[in-house]
Amino acid sequence: MSPRRSLLAFATALSALFAIDAAHADTLLIDRVRQERSHVMPVRGLSMAQVERQYGTPVSKLTPAGGDSRWHPTINRWVYADYTVYFERDHVIDAVANRASPEEIGPKNAVQSR
Repeated sequence: MSPRRSLLAFATALSALFAIDAAHADTLLIDRVRQERSHVMPVRGLSMAQVERQYGTPVSKLTPAGGDSRWHPTINRWVYADYTVYFERDHVIDAVANRASPEEIGPKNAVQSR
């Protein structure tokens, strides 16, 4: 086999490996999104009182951030076992699934990063 053909075969094999690795990462991302959607989490617009009444007391309530001006409203974070709820002032703006394990690549669990 000529050196040129060997190099071409090597490059083809290498690109196939990268394609397999990328497909694997896409599958993991898709699985993670499906898992996150399966959790019943608070929806945008609920008040703090409604969240606590419907979902119970959080594992922890983190120190509020912002609130230094009307353009930077107070952001509160409540951590539950499977997700973290973000509030602007006293209404939900988002709920995000926590990492499943410390080895998982993705956003850090709010409790661990304090």
